[in-house]
Amino acid sequence: MTRYEPAIDLDAIEAIDVHVHIEVDGHGHASLPPDLVEAASKYFSADGPRPDLDSIATYYRERRMAAVVFTVDAETQLGHAPVSSAEIAEGAARNNDVLIPFGSVDPNKASAVDDARRLIEDHGVRGFKFHPTVQGFDPSDRAHEPLYAVLQDAGVVALFHTGQTGIGAGLPGGRGFLLGLSNPMLLDPVAAHFPELQIIMAHPSVPWQDEALSVATHKHNTWIDLSGWSPKYFPEQLVRAANSYLKRRVLFGSDFPLLTPDRWMTDAARSTGSGTALFKPEVMPGILKDNAARLLGLAASTAHQGDTP
Repeated sequence: MTRYEPAIDLDAIEAIDVHVHIEVDGHGHASLPPDLVEAASKYFSADGPRPDLDSIATYYRERRMAAVVFTVDAETQLGHAPVSSAEIAEGAARNNDVLIPFGSVDPNKASAVDDARRLIEDHGVRGFKFHPTVQGFDPSDRAHEPLYAVLQDAGVVALFHTGQTGIGAGLPGGRGFLLGLSNPMLLDPVAAHFPELQIIMAHPSVPWQDEALSVATHKHNTWIDLSGWSPKYFPEQLVRAANSYLKRRVLFGSDFPLLTPDRWMTDAARSTGSGTALFKPEVMPGILKDNAARLLGLAASTAHQGDTP
């Protein structure tokens, strides 16, 4: 077993994509059952192949980018075994010049705390991905606080899906998934009770974008990633915040393979329709790389001064 240690040369990369899914492992096992894979492909109009971890490393290396990689353990809710977070960490260790592993644990399992501790101590994961809607849990439920305590004590990041999801979209009853579990306001008590835990609210949090901005403005241990939506569809208030008062806590993310970094970059450059980039040139280095490097401990920290103009 090889424990992950990063070897990323920040001068050699142009961006850090903080939201990349490992959807299939080296044995061909998919992270989601077939009906959800099909529904998500239809929702995102993404019928392309789901590359394995080493192929993803090559893809990002060719683009001079680093990537945070993870799966989602929702075995309790889905009745489907996840891709192994330990194997993702092993694969990231093989490709530690471009990959950064996050783990995933099912908060509904009694073993969640021990599983998280093992992934941190034995495998060196740098954070954890949670999807409250797909995993079927309320992140504000204090029953999950022992899990958050482990993450805070270890100094790793907690990344939560927020807002609408394409997983289950179009299936009868949305396959029973509850969108309300991904309201970013449910993360406010987590950020309040664990002030040293750095929390990423993933995606434009439609239809709760104002709630996400409110939490991020009040709780400076929260961040927003810009994954899962083409930039041309970003809510106006999110763009305004990213260009001003939240510019040091906004992160580039794609949602690969469902949305590629190539499309994200192209759409960000064209999204105003007038040839003017969506984000101010002076904030783009932070969004694309510097903010994530600081958050992930790849660059010198300035105490997460996210609201500094």
